[in-house]
Amino acid sequence: MPITTFTSREFSQSVGRGKLAASRGPVFITNHGRPAYVLLSIKEYRKISAKRDNVARLISCSEAAQIEFDPPHLRTLLRPADL
Repeated sequence: MPITTFTSREFSQSVGRGKLAASRGPVFITNHGRPAYVLLSIKEYRKISAKRDNVARLISCSEAAQIEFDPPHLRTLLRPADL
């Protein structure tokens, strides 16, 4: 499934191209170079909104490499017990 990206300006100038691209896969619409919106076909939206995600499925998807994940260091979460 291809992912297409449009700037906000490109999308507003050619909504028809955006809709056509959304029929093939998700369309990311950016503002100032950052993803701001996603356009999906209604079929794709219903498909993803009907199922519950689990961690195993999310990390196995091909788009997982694009997800930014910077968890806090374990030392910041744990502290010695007060006895």
